[in-house]
Amino acid sequence: MDYRVIKDNDLFLLSDTNGNIPENHPYGLGLYTKDTRFLSKFDLKINGEAPILLHSDAAENYMATILLTNPHMEKDGELILWRESVQISRTRFIYDEVLYETINVKNYYPKKVAFNISVHMDVDFTDMFIVRGFQNGDVGSRQGQTIEDNTLTFHYEGADNVDRKTKISWDREAANVSEAGDVSFDFELEHSQEESVTFIIQPQVGSAVTKEIMEKEEALEKLKASFHDWNDSITKVSTDVAPLQRLVDRGINDLRVLLTDLGYGKFPVAGLPWFGVPFGRDSLIAALQMLAFQPEVAKGTLYTMAQYQGTKVDPWRDEQPGKIMHEIRYGELATTNQIPFTPYYGTIDATPLFLVLLTEYVKWTGDLQIVHDLASNIERAITWINEYGDRDGDLFVEYHQESSKGIANQGWKDSGDSIVHRNGDYAKTPIALSEVQGYVYQAKMGIASIYEQLNKSDRATQLREEAKSLKEKFENEFWMDDVNFYAIALDEKKAQVGTITSNPGHVLFSEMLDEDREVKVVETLVSPKMFSGYGIRTMGEGEAGYNPMSYHDGSIWPHDNSMILLGMSKLGHQHVANTIINGLIDSAAHFEYDRLPELFCGYSSEIGKAVKYPVACSPQAWAAGTPLVFVQTILGLFPNSLEETITLSPVLPDGMNELTVENIKIGSGKLSVKVINDSITVLENTTGFSVVQK
Repeated sequence: MDYRVIKDNDLFLLSDTNGNIPENHPYGLGLYTKDTRFLSKFDLKINGEAPILLHSDAAENYMATILLTNPHMEKDGELILWRESVQISRTRFIYDEVLYETINVKNYYPKKVAFNISVHMDVDFTDMFIVRGFQNGDVGSRQGQTIEDNTLTFHYEGADNVDRKTKISWDREAANVSEAGDVSFDFELEHSQEESVTFIIQPQVGSAVTKEIMEKEEALEKLKASFHDWNDSITKVSTDVAPLQRLVDRGINDLRVLLTDLGYGKFPVAGLPWFGVPFGRDSLIAALQMLAFQPEVAKGTLYTMAQYQGTKVDPWRDEQPGKIMHEIRYGELATTNQIPFTPYYGTIDATPLFLVLLTEYVKWTGDLQIVHDLASNIERAITWINEYGDRDGDLFVEYHQESSKGIANQGWKDSGDSIVHRNGDYAKTPIALSEVQGYVYQAKMGIASIYEQLNKSDRATQLREEAKSLKEKFENEFWMDDVNFYAIALDEKKAQVGTITSNPGHVLFSEMLDEDREVKVVETLVSPKMFSGYGIRTMGEGEAGYNPMSYHDGSIWPHDNSMILLGMSKLGHQHVANTIINGLIDSAAHFEYDRLPELFCGYSSEIGKAVKYPVACSPQAWAAGTPLVFVQTILGLFPNSLEETITLSPVLPDGMNELTVENIKIGSGKLSVKVINDSITVLENTTGFSVVQK
C-alpha cells in the first residue's frame, strides 16, 4: 500500500510513505476521529526542501517509523549540506486519543553542521463523507488559530454548533511559529550528535473535559503494555508452515489495532482507513472469526450492537424496531441529519448475524448471563426477522431501501451491480438473499437450543418449527436443478436470480441444506468456475455479470471464503476446505506484510500472481480474522457448552506436518492440542467438557 496508517481506539492517522499529509491528496490523508479530519496538512522540510525517503514501515500497526535524509544543498556556490549528511527519523504512535510524533536528526557529516527543520500544518475539519467525495452539505467555519507558549491551536465551529479544535504542542524551543501553521527549529550538531523534537497532537470535540496529556515515554510504555496483554490473552498457534504462521500473527496484530471501545466492551471496527467505526455485519463476522482466539471480543460486540438496536420505524435511517444497525458515523453531516448514519440501519443480515454470534459465543463460553442481559434484545431481533424482515409473510427475509440517502443492496455484497440475473439484468427489490435465509435458520435453531437450557421449551419448539418451515421453503424456492446449485436470491417477483455466486456457500455453516445438495454446493465452489486457485470467487467465471476486476462480481474476498470454510469444516469437508486454505495462503505472498487484503481480483492462479484490487482496505477486520478461521477449520473445532462437548476432526493441509494450538478458551477453562500428521494429542483440557474426535 502506498500510504501509512496507524490507529488506537477511535483516532487514526493516514499519511503518505514519507510521513507527510499533503493537501488535496486523492487518498484523503489526515488525522481523523469522530469522522472528522483534525489534521489536513503536515509537511516536513529541511532547510526548506523536502527530504529524501530511505525507508518507510508500518508493519507494527500501532507505530510507524520513517527514515529520511537531506538532499544535496548549495547556495550561491557555497556548500550548505552535503547529500545524505543528516539522518531524519520520524517515529509516531497514538495512545489515549493523542498522536505523538518524534523527529530525530543525527549528523553523519565529519564536521559540525547547522540546519533548520520546519513543519507546516493545517486543519480543515472536513467531514469524512466530504473528504471521500460521497457527499456535500452545509458545514461550519474555521475560527482561526491561537499561539500560546509551545502550542498552536486550530479552531472550528461546526454547523452542528459543536466546537472542534486541534491542539498541537512541541517540546523544543521553536525558531519560528506562525498562525499560518509554520513551526521551525534550528539544529547545530557535531559529528554523530543527535537531537529531537516531539510533537503532541490532540483533537478536541465539544465541551468535554480535556484529558491531561501523558509524556511520550509513559504513553508508549502503556501502549506497548496493552499489546503485551493482548498477546498474552489470546490463543497461541505454532505451525511448521511459515506463511500460515505469518498470516496468523499478522491477523492477530491487525485485529488488536482495529479494536475500539464505545463503553460496552471492545469490538472490531470494519477496517482502515475509511471504516474505523462500528459496522453491524463486519464487526459481527470479525468477532465470529475470533471466537477460537478471544471470545471476549464477541461479548463486547454483542453488547455494543444491542445498545444501538433499532427502536422505531424511521425510513430516513432504514430503521425498524429490533433491527441491528449497519453503520454509525459521528461527523458534522451526521450530527446535522444531512446523512442518515446516526446510526444507519440499511442491512438485511446484521440482525440474524447478531443472533448467530450470540449463540456461537454461548457455545464457546457457556456464558448464559449474556442471554439474561440481552433477553429483550434477542426477542426484539426475532420479532424484527418475522415482522419487518419478512416483508410479505412468505417466510423469507427481504430488503428494500427506504432512505433517500441509503444503500440499495443491503447484503454483504452491497454494490449496485452485485445482484444480477443470468441475462445480465440487475435484480429489483425487495430481494431475498440466500445466505440471509441461512443466517435466520441458524439463529433460530441456536436460540432454541439456548432456550431449552433455560427451560423455555415452548418458545424453543416454536423457533424450531419456524426454522424447519424456512428450510423446506428454501429448498423448494432457491434450488436450481439445471445447474445443481442455489440461486443467489429471489427478486421482487420471487423469481430466482440464478447467477452462480459464493453466497449459498455461507449456508453450509447453518446446516440447513439437504445433504445431497450440500455436496453439490461444495463441488461447485471448488470447481474451476468458482475457485481461482487463490480462493473462491464471488461470482463464477463465465456468468453474465462476471468481472475479475469488480468489487463483488468475480473478485475474491477472504472473509467470504472464511464463512464458507467454517461450514465445510463443520460438515466434514476438510480436504476440500484445505485446498481453499492453501490457495489463500499462497495469495498472501503477493501482498504487503503478508497480509490478506479486504479483497483481490479473481484472476486464475495460472497467471502466477494474485492481482491486487486497487482500493482495498488494509488492515481490514474480517480479512485479518480469516487466518484465524483457517486454524479452527483445520482442527475441525466446534465446542458446545450446552452439551459440554468439544468436537475435533483435524485434517492438516498438504505441506503441513505439525500444528499446535494452545490456550483456547472454552467454557471456564482452556484447551490445548497438538496435531502431527493428523494424529491429535490433547495437551491440556481444563474445560470439564468431553472431547469428541471425528
